[in-house]
Amino acid sequence: MTIDYENEYGEIPGLEPERLAEQVITAALDYLNCPYEERVGLLLTGDEEIHRLNLEHRGIDRATDVLSFPMTQYERPGDFSMFEEEEDVGCFDPDSGELLLGDIVLSMDHVFAQAREYGHSARREFAFLIAHSVLHLVGYDHITEEEAGEMEHIQNEILNQLNITREELT
Repeated sequence: MTIDYENEYGEIPGLEPERLAEQVITAALDYLNCPYEERVGLLLTGDEEIHRLNLEHRGIDRATDVLSFPMTQYERPGDFSMFEEEEDVGCFDPDSGELLLGDIVLSMDHVFAQAREYGHSARREFAFLIAHSVLHLVGYDHITEEEAGEMEHIQNEILNQLNITREELT
């Protein structure tokens, strides 16, 4: 797996975001049995930039915690079988052969604020948002209660496998 990592936010003491992101993304894709090597873009930024991107791409005039920009539309969430018969190889990097999943943009301002609000560590909030976004990259959504429940279950399973719990404090 390749993560195209960019940190516009600056120093994030004690979090090791690139390493943690790689662990969570790997665990999520292993949980989903992705049969390919993957490539994901990850940008860490603050509320000002994510607000701008949210307005530009979604027409929503406020900051948010995370944005996901999938490269492919999935027929069924987390079902990679569609690539076996895919005529268009544009979803694979021509040089590395990796499956291009898309990009994640994460507001570290929101990570820290939500960790305080929910009473757990920034590490746990960061990991949760990465897992959540990876699921969006592979076709999951939370528009209906059923979809939201399924995403929540999978996110919790991934974080439990990594022993990243809500009880984890700063």
